[in-house]
Amino acid sequence: MAVSDADARWGQPPPQAVVPRVLIVDDQLDIRRLLTISLGNDYEVLQAADGLTALEMVQLHQPSLILLDVMLPGELDGLQVLDRIRAHPAHQHIVVAMVTARGQVIDQHAALTRGADAYFTKPFSPLAVRSWIRDALNKVNPASDFLPL
Repeated sequence: MAVSDADARWGQPPPQAVVPRVLIVDDQLDIRRLLTISLGNDYEVLQAADGLTALEMVQLHQPSLILLDVMLPGELDGLQVLDRIRAHPAHQHIVVAMVTARGQVIDQHAALTRGADAYFTKPFSPLAVRSWIRDALNKVNPASDFLPL
């Protein structure tokens, strides 16, 4: 008698759901903490305080989504980080939202035309960012049924 795949899996624990990985890139520790707390245990949260570290983390950890400040210390600002992410074929699929104090329409337009998926101006609603993340990740991977609030 042949054993089916379903029979072979019977008694095995169900496969673990993949927890989306979110990279928060901001030089302000308080902002990184606020966003990390807001995302709770529904996401694996990584943090970076500058552009070069952010790119290293993207390469090493392949996040599903990045929350990226525009004004960062060091060699690369957030828009330059965004440009490099969008230019790399292995990273073009990553969802990127800018989270910044730069609230002028021209700043938002620059980020969106360079490939940002969303633009949040500080001060922002952590719940609105969390809701957007949930919707954006469900849009990218609708089969995941990932619906945390």
